[in-house]
Amino acid sequence: MLANIDWLVVILIAVVIASIMFRYWHRQTQKRYLADIVNKLSKDGQLSHDDLDKAPQALQPLLQQLARPSSTDAPTPLTHDKLTGLLNRVGLKQNLTPLMPITHGCIILLDIYRFRYVNDLFGFHFGDKLLIALSERLRQMSQSAKLIARMNQDEFLLFDVSPWSEEQLAKLQQQLQTPIIIEQTPISLHCQIGYLDLSLHHGDVSQMLRRADLAVNRAKESRNRIAQYQYGEDAAQHRQLNIINRLPKALAQNELYLVYQPKVNLSDNSVTHVEALIRWQSDALGKVAPSEFIPLLECAGMIELVTMWVLETVVTQQAYWRQNGMNLQVAINLSIDDIDNRSLRDSLFALLDDNKLPADVIALEVTESQIMHDMPSAVSALECFRQAGLNIAVDDFGTGHSSIAYLKHLPIDEVKIDKAFLDGLIDEPQALHVLQSAVNLAKGLGLGVVVEGVETAEQFEVISALAIDKVQGDFFASPMTAAELEMNWKALNPPSN
Repeated sequence: MLANIDWLVVILIAVVIASIMFRYWHRQTQKRYLADIVNKLSKDGQLSHDDLDKAPQALQPLLQQLARPSSTDAPTPLTHDKLTGLLNRVGLKQNLTPLMPITHGCIILLDIYRFRYVNDLFGFHFGDKLLIALSERLRQMSQSAKLIARMNQDEFLLFDVSPWSEEQLAKLQQQLQTPIIIEQTPISLHCQIGYLDLSLHHGDVSQMLRRADLAVNRAKESRNRIAQYQYGEDAAQHRQLNIINRLPKALAQNELYLVYQPKVNLSDNSVTHVEALIRWQSDALGKVAPSEFIPLLECAGMIELVTMWVLETVVTQQAYWRQNGMNLQVAINLSIDDIDNRSLRDSLFALLDDNKLPADVIALEVTESQIMHDMPSAVSALECFRQAGLNIAVDDFGTGHSSIAYLKHLPIDEVKIDKAFLDGLIDEPQALHVLQSAVNLAKGLGLGVVVEGVETAEQFEVISALAIDKVQGDFFASPMTAAELEMNWKALNPPSN
């Protein structure tokens, strides 16, 4: 009995030892096989059917996964656009950097004009399909291009080692603008092209991309929507950035100031109204025109800072003038965003209350084109100011698109006829007829009329015969500082006979 037990123990020990040895051999076989597979993938990049047939059973699922083609749902590399598969901005820079310096060839930046309207009208799914189709068309049409990238939602970039002619750019634009059928709907796109000749304007990667962007921005304003980068445009952009960055310091250092241009009453040649105009004389930038810095500040979201400074300056100045017997109304130019800004509106009312001034010491001038941009909002905002007692004037009257149709609905007191109406006034009867019509229209609606930009005696002689209330222009008085206006106040308002 004991002998049988001894043999049973021996057999069990032998089975355990054999099992351990088999597992060790099996694992060594798998290791050798995996090492061969790694070498195979490193060399060929793929596995054959023989490799799969020879695979140990335990490794079959792993090997089948490795041999399977890449799924379309696989994560997109960080260097590529997920939607189109093209290089993205990061990938483009990574591919361009090893090629530096690049002193030949070109960069072509393509901007799809108002692409966002496609998403607004048809939805983002439809827009994605359109972008995919457009990127595929771009691949087929630009086979010579070394790199193609999607820079953002509606911008694509081509890098070619050879320059392109104007004819090639025009052909590319024409082909891209051929309608694309998406879900049985033909979509026509308009393409704006910025071109950078790298043989003339090479630099580091960021500088070249910035120059291409400057070119496409200029293309948006050109007739055929194609533009080449021009030497010196970097300097203009650098100045624009300096203007935006220096504004807070300029306000603190009193580099900005106001001048006031009188408006002459034709009834008695007196001056009871002036327009406040902003000026900027910078130590670093020199003279900065309002037409240069105001649009930049609006784009940068900084215009409210300037508007608040103007309001504070004018109200403070008006308080001083009133105390010294100068009773006049100051007109301030505001954008429609300023008019619609409730915080700014409340600040103005508070300034008037704090200085114990009536609301009619201030008039607001808003350009016609801005009012027409959002009529309901403009009417509502202007009505609030008018009910508070401020006078409202439409500036640049006659240069908008729907003035005749909507003028009767606006809560305004006065129109300022743009100086463009004075062009050809002396020599062309048609010009006088147009001016007369504009004046009669405003007068028929019970509005006051100011003509601005009067610069010659001949112009004044013609318009003085019309039913105009006030005139403004260098013929009578140029813009002057507050101190200059005070010194000239008696001359501007001589005693009546």
